[in-house]
Amino acid sequence: MSVSASFPIGEREASALLEAAAEARTRAYVPYSGFAVGAALLDAEGRVHPGCNIENAAYGPTNCAERTALFSAIAAGRAPRSFRAIAVTADTEEPVTPCGTCRQVLAELCAPDMPVVLGTIRGKWRVTTVAELLPGAFTSAQLEEDRSRKGGQKP
Repeated sequence: MSVSASFPIGEREASALLEAAAEARTRAYVPYSGFAVGAALLDAEGRVHPGCNIENAAYGPTNCAERTALFSAIAAGRAPRSFRAIAVTADTEEPVTPCGTCRQVLAELCAPDMPVVLGTIRGKWRVTTVAELLPGAFTSAQLEEDRSRKGGQKP
């Protein structure tokens, strides 16, 4: 639907990722909200790591689709920041966006210019980047800066 030429992902790849995210969405465990979300993370080797949201009665332990995909990829041996793109989809009128926590995790584990394909199960989609989703993200660079001011000591 809308892809910027500067993104290292083509329309065909974006569509395939959205299809994989839609498939992952079918496995969501959402007995409380009923709001199923699917994600599909593309790694540097071309493998797709699916994710879905998994709710919990205590709410806090709930995990979003984006984090499920990222954590699964890391657990499978993929290196942080080696990912090429992620797609996220839900049954919404406009393309769904990651929550604040997922944006922070994306900022930690993905390159700032990594494409994020936001979509709906009805086929509407757009592409953005990790940095556009969370401008001014808190990163390890700030932690390192703080440590260096303290003489390199960790708390």
